[in-house]
Amino acid sequence: MHSSRTALTNEAEVEALLQQMTLAEKIGQMTQVEKNSIQPEDAANYFIGSVLSGGGGNPQNNTPENWAQMVRSFQEAAQTTRLRIPLIYGSDAVHGHNNVRGAVIFPHNVALGATRDADLVQRVANITARELQATGVHWNFAPAVSVPQDIRWGRTYEGFSENTELVITLGTAYVCGLQDHDPRTLASVKHFVGDGGTRWGTTRSYSWMYGNWQAPGDGYKIDQGDNQDDEATLRATHLAPYRAAIEAGALNIMVSFSSWQGTKMHAQRYLLTDVLKGELGFNGFLISDWMAISQIDEDYYTSVVTAINAGLDMVMVPFDYKAFISTLTRAVEQGDVSMTRIDDAVQRILRAKFWLGMFDYPFGRDDLLPEVGSAAHREVAREAVRKSAVLLKNEGVLPLAKDTRLLVAGSGADNLGKQCGGWSIDWQGAQGEITQGTTILEGIRQTIGGAQVSYNENGVFADDERAAVGVVVVGEAPYAEGLGDNGTLTLPAEDIAVIERMRQRVKKLVVILLSGRPLLIANPLALSDAFVAAWLPGTEGQGVADVLFGDTPFVGRLSFSFPRSIEQVPLPALKQHPDGAMFPFGYGLS
Repeated sequence: MHSSRTALTNEAEVEALLQQMTLAEKIGQMTQVEKNSIQPEDAANYFIGSVLSGGGGNPQNNTPENWAQMVRSFQEAAQTTRLRIPLIYGSDAVHGHNNVRGAVIFPHNVALGATRDADLVQRVANITARELQATGVHWNFAPAVSVPQDIRWGRTYEGFSENTELVITLGTAYVCGLQDHDPRTLASVKHFVGDGGTRWGTTRSYSWMYGNWQAPGDGYKIDQGDNQDDEATLRATHLAPYRAAIEAGALNIMVSFSSWQGTKMHAQRYLLTDVLKGELGFNGFLISDWMAISQIDEDYYTSVVTAINAGLDMVMVPFDYKAFISTLTRAVEQGDVSMTRIDDAVQRILRAKFWLGMFDYPFGRDDLLPEVGSAAHREVAREAVRKSAVLLKNEGVLPLAKDTRLLVAGSGADNLGKQCGGWSIDWQGAQGEITQGTTILEGIRQTIGGAQVSYNENGVFADDERAAVGVVVVGEAPYAEGLGDNGTLTLPAEDIAVIERMRQRVKKLVVILLSGRPLLIANPLALSDAFVAAWLPGTEGQGVADVLFGDTPFVGRLSFSFPRSIEQVPLPALKQHPDGAMFPFGYGLS
């Protein structure tokens, strides 16, 4: 996987450009603004280094063409500045270019982990890069190389696995898939470090940030919490994927909202500067997470000085960029942040922009627009769905014969938004027809013909309607980040009721689970004859039908253990429990 293409040959150009820059131009490069908070002309006036679309940061009319125009307007403004330093536009394309209506949405990382297929993950990343470049976006805030140890965490699905070695294999494949192709797309390896190891109940609230829509709210219990591991555990479990990503050519790392031993990661000079930049030799740049430096201290000046001196090179402000710029300027003028630190930060940012080729080709690739959501791209997503589905139970029912009459039910059977999950068109995702794609029900109908399929979401059919086989698709409603923190991990009562209703009507019952993590499934498992963990498969529900009817075999293997009870959560509790997992890491029937 290792790429020789990250050989950095532009040091002389970086140095020459830095010598010409004013303090305002330098601090502008260190500033990243959310696109709704700045006009293109102000991006030029303040020499802004980066603009981003957060979850749902879409143009008014959300099409690939309008995305391309929106991004181009900022890049054109940057080209009018004195030094014509290109702006780099970033987006959370964490499972495909998932903010864009019509783009292909791949399975989330939790599913890709179950494929164990590094070549597939590399192809997924490359297609994502091509769809990003079609809209002028050069920077993807992915991959997450978190190693989730507590499945109650709302970001579990962003992690490939609970197992560090598997995260390393697939995380580096993803970095190479973005970066080792023409055009190069910058990976953002995240969230440094230990976000997957925070403790339940340790999320802090910040009175001075109250009301910000992404400050940790009432539902947050573990996201943005405190990792209390000793340093040896932190390094072995959580730091190792970053070492591998740097060796694979990573030039950007995003710092985590979380804390380590009580200190915010954005204030951790030891880990950011001594370990990451010193010991691991990272010569790219560090970006903050969304408004995260504001959590360091109630006094904004203190927060800015602490974060920049800790090693942050660019700050995702994301709203009030004028306050950030004036605060950092004052800190330099007062000697609280050295010019040496500023120059180091700007060198790192310019180094990445030169390496990406942005000085020669700042605008992305309009010629790739026809590829966005293309049949070829959807075919790879369908392959990922097939390879990620894990067969947990099968008592003589799968594969289904294509002449079988089926009853189909459940909240997830005909629900594109539910199979995509969070980070899909909007930050939190949504139910229903959020974009273009194929639901699982549509996939079943396309496989065997609609005449053989009777569907009712609630499993309510005419009295005499019976069938040899029923399929029920149930699971979690979409969520993202701390709003998905969940202390119970059980299916909703209405999902269980549909399974019980269907059990009465059919001889054999297949249950398909849509979820961003393992859930507690003893009850639905007992009611089923076959049980499939389909994760959050994205827009290509046909891939689920492919394995149900035996067009392709089940090959998925669990990248996360399924516990028997909440007493076996988090993972260390499961590993110590005498009963062991209900389904251990690596399990999967074929």
